[in-house]
Parts: sequence; structure tokens; C-alpha cells
Amino acid sequence: MLRTFPTRGVLARPARSVADVVVFLGAVALLWLLVRVAHGVDVPFDPATAPSAISTDPAELPYYAARSLLRMFTALALSVLFTFVYATAAARLRRTEKVLLPVLDILQSVPILGFLSVTITGFIALFPGSELGLECASVFAIFTSQAWNMTFAFYYSLTSQPRELDEAARLIRLSRWQRFWRLDVPSGMIPLVWNGMMSFGGGWFFLTASEALSVNNHNYALPGIGAYVATATANGELGRVLLAIVVMIVMVVGVNVLFWRPLTAWAERFRVEESEAAQAPRSFTLNLLRRSRIPAALGSVFGRLVFPVDRAMAIFGLAEHPLRPDPVRRRAGDVVFTVAISALIVYGLVRMAGFIAGTAGFAEVGHALFLGLITFARVVALVVVATLVWVPVGVWIGLNPPVSRLAQPVVQVLASFPANFLFPLVTAVLLATGISLNWGGILLMALGAQWYILFNVIAGASAIPNDLREAAANLRLTRTLWWRRLILPAIFPSYVTGGITAAGGAWNASIVAEVVSYHGTTLRATGLGAYIALATGTGNAGHILIGVAVMSLYVVGLNRLFWRRLYALAERRYSLT
Repeated sequence: MLRTFPTRGVLARPARSVADVVVFLGAVALLWLLVRVAHGVDVPFDPATAPSAISTDPAELPYYAARSLLRMFTALALSVLFTFVYATAAARLRRTEKVLLPVLDILQSVPILGFLSVTITGFIALFPGSELGLECASVFAIFTSQAWNMTFAFYYSLTSQPRELDEAARLIRLSRWQRFWRLDVPSGMIPLVWNGMMSFGGGWFFLTASEALSVNNHNYALPGIGAYVATATANGELGRVLLAIVVMIVMVVGVNVLFWRPLTAWAERFRVEESEAAQAPRSFTLNLLRRSRIPAALGSVFGRLVFPVDRAMAIFGLAEHPLRPDPVRRRAGDVVFTVAISALIVYGLVRMAGFIAGTAGFAEVGHALFLGLITFARVVALVVVATLVWVPVGVWIGLNPPVSRLAQPVVQVLASFPANFLFPLVTAVLLATGISLNWGGILLMALGAQWYILFNVIAGASAIPNDLREAAANLRLTRTLWWRRLILPAIFPSYVTGGITAAGGAWNASIVAEVVSYHGTTLRATGLGAYIALATGTGNAGHILIGVAVMSLYVVGLNRLFWRRLYALAERRYSLT
């Protein structure tokens, strides 16, 4: 009777040679591009004679785009590594959590140029005579625009793991290494991928600032599309700026199609729900990889290393902690830890106060606080206008699946597109119309920050359960009650998340939006962003420290006093889970 069943050869699928060929050729082309582009990273470099601009020949644009992509993905890899280490330490170590989370909150409020002003000199000294120092400084600047959001997302996924999964990991006695890769990473994969996509898009915005560097009265330019736009803007070549914008659009769309869309579709396998989504994300690239036998062959080769690595990493111990710790020892450890951290904070504040007193003076702090109020008013105006404009649009897109399928990729591209590439066009309009940058700066800041509100509102509206929408329809709610009782409470948590991100992005964008140049003409707005940009360009360390500290104070204070309270309110009253 057993012989009546089909043999293995009958059920085997035919050879998928086309998919294998496409995947193999794609991998070979990618490796060739990496070798070709990486070859120009470590070239001779002399800070005294380094060029301050690059060629604007359109034939160089493909090479510049490839160099920029290499920097972006290198920064993304470093951000993922930092996220795994930092977020895991904050989630698993009780005492370090009290320090790491506030430090992370402060780090994400420090402007990108604040990191650049400190790191460029150090990286150049670390790699003397080589352009690798500038490359590291550029990658580090992009890293600082990506890492913090991803770290917060992964931390929240670790702290919100279901209790039964934690108990199962203890019962089967997983090691710390096994728990991290078998439980922690899969459970946080979806928020990590989506926040990584948004962080990657935020990194595009600072591409110009990280490739056309101006620190300590020195200007440096790295081959890249950001430096290309900066050089074309300084030369007044609007046509080549438009050409760079077209190349940038192609590059952003290509990255979304070939990388982020397959990754988001693949991440759905880690969703833990009792029912599947009605319309699962799809990706042509992912389907091509699944049809090819090359990934399975590589998996079978490297899969043999899993068990030896698990055995080697067992030295880190089991993923558990004592259920009944000694209260006396725990209290003594808390006291020692608190005293040590307090001493470090006091020491840092004393050194900072001494440095400010010996350079700019404390009178400059009051001036920076006043400029911060002006930039704060621009940030508030941006958030209010973006809320009034994009919340209704986001709700309309999120509640209509056919519209959402068409509009969501467009919104992702808009959120990923570096808005400062459009600054030369807007600056030319401001010069032609005579509009002050004090008002036009709000528009420049909005070009990069407003999309976070729209993207999160779309996500919140699309997550509203159908039974609530049907109940509202059966009750025949008026349009006003429909918004007040269903839509606004349902999207409130997502809106708060988008508002926090948009406000933080607006503060950072103020540095490049309050000082803009076009064809030798520089427009400068009154505000803290222009203050930091000027101090960074002239290398005034005292003013840089004051500007960065004041901006960090505004951002952290605004988050703690306003956004965090709204976030707690959203979790307490308006959560759908």
C-alpha cells in the first residue's frame, strides 16, 4: 500500500533556473559595486589642501549616488548593532535602565551638527593622511540621525513581551544568547523594521550636512549626492540641482522597492496574532528570493554553525534572574550606584560650567535661551499647521484600503526624500519674492518634519477595528460625534508618536533651515538653529556647547512636560489593545 503514494520526485517542483540566475547576477553586481565604491574611501587626504567642493559633472552622479548609499547602509548597520546592545542593556539591567534611558533621551535631542563639531577633528586625527577619517565622521553623523528612534522602538518591544513567552524561555532554560536570537529579536522585528525605515528616511535629510562639512573655518566635501547638491547650489546651477533631485527620487524609490518593501513583507512572519491580516504585504523582490534555491542553500551551509555558536555563547549564563533577591544587598547596590552616577553628573556639570565661564560667559546662555524661544515658536507653528492639514488626509487614506495601497508607498517615499534638496528652489523663490527667512524657515522645516505626522496617522487609522467602525455606522453617528468618539480617540496614540518625532525632527532641521545659501547669497533667520550653525562653521566651541545644551534642554523639557504626558494619557485612556 505504501508504494501507491507518489514518490519524492513526483512532488518535487521543477528547477527554478530563472530565479536562481537573477538572484546570482544581482548578488554579483552588488559585490562588484561594493568593491568599486569602497575603493575610493581610503584615498590620500590633507586637511590643508582638501577640496571644499566637488565636480558637478552629471556623469559623476551615479558614482556619487553609490557613495551616498554606502554611507547610509553602513550607518544603518551600526545603528542596528547599537540598538541590540543598548536597548537590551536598558531592558534587562534594572540599574542601568535608570541611566541609559535619560541619556538616550538627551542624545536624540542633541542636534546632528553638535556631534559633527566634536567628531570631525577626532576622526581626522585617528586616520591621518587618509580620507577615511572624513568618511567615518560622515557615517557617524548619519548614524546619530538613525540610531535613537530604532533603540527606543526595540526597547519598548523588549519591555512589552508577553509574560507567557518570558516564562517559556525560562522553563526550557534558554541561555541569554539563545533568548536574544530566538525570542527578543523576533518579537521586536516588526517595530524595528518599520522604525528603521523611518530612521533611514530621516538620515537622507542630513546627507548634505554630513557630506559638505564646515567645521572650525574649514570646508570639506566628500564625493556624494549631498555634496553635489551643495556645490550646485553654491554655483547657482538650478538645472543640476533638479537633475540631482531626479536621481535622488530614483534612488529612494529603488531602496524602498529592493530593500524596505521586501523587509517589511518578510517581517510579517514574526507577527503574533490569533488571526492573519486580510491583506498581507507583498513584494516582488521577496517572492523572487523565495523562488530561488540560493538562499536555502546558503541557509543549509551556515545553519550548521548555529549549534556550535550556541554552545560557545552558553558561557554568558541562562536567561533568568533570582526570583527572591537579597533585599539588603539590593538596597546597598542601589545606594552605591546612585552615589556613583550622581558624582559623575555633578562632575560633568562643574566642568561644563567652568568651560562656559572661561569661554563665552554665562551672559551668552540668556541670549541662547531667547533664540531658543523663537525657534520653539516655529516648531509649535509647524506642528499645529501640520496637524490641521495632515490629520484629515491621513484618516481618509487609512480608512480606505484601495487609497491606502496607492498612497502609502508615496508617503513612504515623501518621508524618505531629503527635503533639504528642495531648499535651493525654495531659497530662490524667497529671494525673488522678498519673503523673510524668519517666516520661510517654517516652510523649510516643515518640508522634512511634517511627514511623520501623516505617516503615523495613516497607520493609526488603518488599525481601527472594523467592528468599531460598523458599530458607529449602525448607531448613525453624526460627522462631529464620529470624529470625537471614534476617530480622534483611536488615532490619538499614533498621532502622539508622530508629533514627538515631527517636533524632534523640526528642532534638528532648524539648524539647516535657518541659514540657507544660494549662488553666493546667504539668508539667515533669527533663532537657535542659526546660532548653532554659525558657531559650528566658525569653530566657536563655547557657543557650540551653549547652543547644543540649550536645544537639548528645550527638546527634553518639551518631551517631559508635554509629549510624555500625552503619551501616558494615550496609553491609559485611548489604547485599543
